Amino acid sequence: MTIEEARGRIRGSVVPLVTPFSESGEIDDVAFGRLVDWQIDEGSHGISVTGTTGEPSALSLDERERMISLAVQRTAGRVPVVVGTGTNNHRETIRLTKYAEKEGADAALVIVPYYNKPSQEGLFQHLRSVAESVAMPIIIYNIPGRTAVNLEVPTLVRLVEACSNVIGVKEANVNLQQVSDELLALGPDFLVFSGIEALCFPMLALGGAGHVSATANVAPRLVARLYDLCREGRWEEARSLHYRLLPLNEALFLETNPGPVKWAMGQLGKITPTLRLPLVPPTPPHQEAIRDAMRGLGSLEVRA
Repeated sequence: MTIEEARGRIRGSVVPLVTPFSESGEIDDVAFGRLVDWQIDEGSHGISVTGTTGEPSALSLDERERMISLAVQRTAGRVPVVVGTGTNNHRETIRLTKYAEKEGADAALVIVPYYNKPSQEGLFQHLRSVAESVAMPIIIYNIPGRTAVNLEVPTLVRLVEACSNVIGVKEANVNLQQVSDELLALGPDFLVFSGIEALCFPMLALGGAGHVSATANVAPRLVARLYDLCREGRWEEARSLHYRLLPLNEALFLETNPGPVKWAMGQLGKITPTLRLPLVPPTPPHQEAIRDAMRGLGSLEVRA
């Protein structure tokens, strides 16, 4: 996929898939394949793997490469594949990004390095070096709540000016002023995705390109429809759906993602909801709250 093609095609609900594990804690290839097919059948506009919801910190580099390969092969060009390649280690990030390009992923999602707390200059140098190591499209992943560092708008503008393959940003950022400033500075062709479930609708209203919402693992058709309604200019219906999804969006983050999401998917019979430590399943009271939110949508069959 060329840079221009990516700008046109990578839009809408790009679901950040969980990494399904067997009861013994190994990657479950068969379950993953079923998830990809289900997501596409339900109308998701893209597939993303090894982002936050995919538990990348619990995966070895070899396992991350395996997930990248599995995603590209199973999707088989039906929808774009955006793969998480970022780490807090510069060389490992370049390794994974080059691997994603070799395997034919449509774009790499490169997170702001976590734990290191680099300066804005450090962020620029790191991200520029990663982008320059490949020709494939790059989407930056800004998630200050996880990384402890915010990629500021001037730094992002510098990066886009230096690297023509940096085509967008996933903003898991509650600061909508920053989103507005990014779109003002970089224009409507720059792809801004919401990475916060409750802000998917507001970001679309501002001119965002779509969302990467963990909730799409549980209610893919509804999360995709939110984008479709906005694209069609049916804003009142989209607003109504935003509020309809809000209880589930909130319930799935009562504990650290993807614990609640995997538990919910287990309730739907989609996966064995195995997590790798230090993540654990949600507590019984939170399980009940998640179950209530799922039932509240009316379109989800939940186990008793």
